Amino acid sequence: MVAPEPERRLAAVVAADMVGYSRLMEVDEAGTLARLKTHRIELIDPAIVKNHGRLIKTTGDGMLLEFHSVVDAVRCAAEIQRRMASRNADIAPARWIQFRFGINLGDIIVEDNDIFGDGVNVAARLEALAEPGGICVSGAVHDQVGSRLEDIVFEDLGEQTVKNIARPIRVFRIRMEDGSGIAPEGAKDAAVEPASSKKPSIAVLPLANMSGDPEQEFFADGLSEDIITELSRFHDLFVISRNSTFVYKGKAVNVQAVAREFGVDYVLEGSVRKAGDRIRVTVQLIDAETDRHIWAERYDRQLEDVFAIQDEMTRGIVATLQGRVEAARHDRAKRKPTDNMEAYECVLAAKVLHHRSARADNAQAQQLLDRALALDPNYAHAHAWKACVLGQTWVYNWCADRDATFEQVRAELETALALDDNDADVHRVFAAVNLNRDDHDKAAYHQERALALNPNYDLVVVQQGELLTWMGRPQEGIDWIKKAMLLNPYHPERFWSHLGRACYCAERYAEAAEAFARLTRPDHTHHAFLAATFAQMGDQVAAKAHVAEALKREPNFSVAKYLATQHYKHDADRKRHETGLLKAGLPA
Repeated sequence: MVAPEPERRLAAVVAADMVGYSRLMEVDEAGTLARLKTHRIELIDPAIVKNHGRLIKTTGDGMLLEFHSVVDAVRCAAEIQRRMASRNADIAPARWIQFRFGINLGDIIVEDNDIFGDGVNVAARLEALAEPGGICVSGAVHDQVGSRLEDIVFEDLGEQTVKNIARPIRVFRIRMEDGSGIAPEGAKDAAVEPASSKKPSIAVLPLANMSGDPEQEFFADGLSEDIITELSRFHDLFVISRNSTFVYKGKAVNVQAVAREFGVDYVLEGSVRKAGDRIRVTVQLIDAETDRHIWAERYDRQLEDVFAIQDEMTRGIVATLQGRVEAARHDRAKRKPTDNMEAYECVLAAKVLHHRSARADNAQAQQLLDRALALDPNYAHAHAWKACVLGQTWVYNWCADRDATFEQVRAELETALALDDNDADVHRVFAAVNLNRDDHDKAAYHQERALALNPNYDLVVVQQGELLTWMGRPQEGIDWIKKAMLLNPYHPERFWSHLGRACYCAERYAEAAEAFARLTRPDHTHHAFLAATFAQMGDQVAAKAHVAEALKREPNFSVAKYLATQHYKHDADRKRHETGLLKAGLPA
């Protein structure tokens, strides 16, 4: 019997390899594998599917892919490299995960779902020629793609002699118009960002050690570095790097001169003083435009565990500081006519309107976000907040077509994720969307990502408490919600609603009633919850009063219809809510 001839075909072959895999595994094996898996799930595998590719095999630190279209192959590799560069932006260079890509168009042999042949060998050699974060392609790929991809350019590297290939290979390096395609040699110090930046910018000067104790120098420097690191987690802040600002350590400075040098809006300065067994940290935020102090705070602590103090002070300073910067920027925005506002200022104003949870304010917020995206279509944070504001219209049924609105929310989030999947707001809203679809597992995944990206962001922290409550862990939820209130003493009023629900689910009914009573503009759902709360407490007079208020605002209210909008994971929590509503006398 004659064995069948192996299948041969022309294909676009992509060889990819992770840079520095062995070094990263040696330093942090579990962490490297976890991060690599996350990149595969969130970025690489979806990009392959979207561009009609097929994963042939993985080799631990490498991948072999096949595409029917060479244009799809190049587009896929470019997308992965761009988004990996974005993901690495907030990570120390020593922990960067980077890939090299080689792409060839050539003849392959297909056997047992694997591919072999010259086309594969050349792709592997091209990958070895690529720089970290880069893509090299063969002359055949260059000729086929031509000018069909507007956002990339080819750089001719000439003919190259490569290992185990007898003939020279014509090689081209791909450069993307956004500058990606070649890895930076090291972490770039953030120096000056253009004045038209959509983000407010801040320089944190090294805190001065005023104690006269040289041993306290490490505490002052450590606290300064921690503040810089934690502020950098906020994607709507541009923070000057430590290497840039620490040149002023130990020097008398003119704050406005520093601001001009770095091109920043705000400067944080302060001092550390040790006296006996106590340590005092003073910080002040200065608006460089007006040379005005807009916030100052003093922290006094017992010097028992200096590192615990450092962590506590960092959290307190950062949580308050970001809110003060945002408030100051909002004041600036209000002083400018709308058509002169930068994209960031539009987003900032939209956030303020969104937190009011009113239909007219929501509509105005949408207009501001549309303006921001017209100014900067690639502003991921604006896309995330557009999804958030549209999601509010979906939750409150302020839209004509709920299905179309939900699809628009999803599309905005997908765009935001593609532009910047290291933005905590993107994952925060993704978590909320999945929760509203009762997909608690996906909601928890995105919530964990948001919390890891920015653990001091009050909206992420309160949502952690909200999610835990829905998942049947209200006692933990209460702690998280109260933490969010401490992080932002000027929090949106809806935080009280989240706390009320958590207390109700924990059967802490008096505390639930107290939380709901803090709402200045309760809607019919809040009155229904209060009715259930008082009914559980045995106060039928108060329960009946809130039933009347709920029905006055929503005459068609029914317990069954209302509970269908709730997202409890466990029947016991839903049943507790239902029992209270029916006991209060609300229509079934």
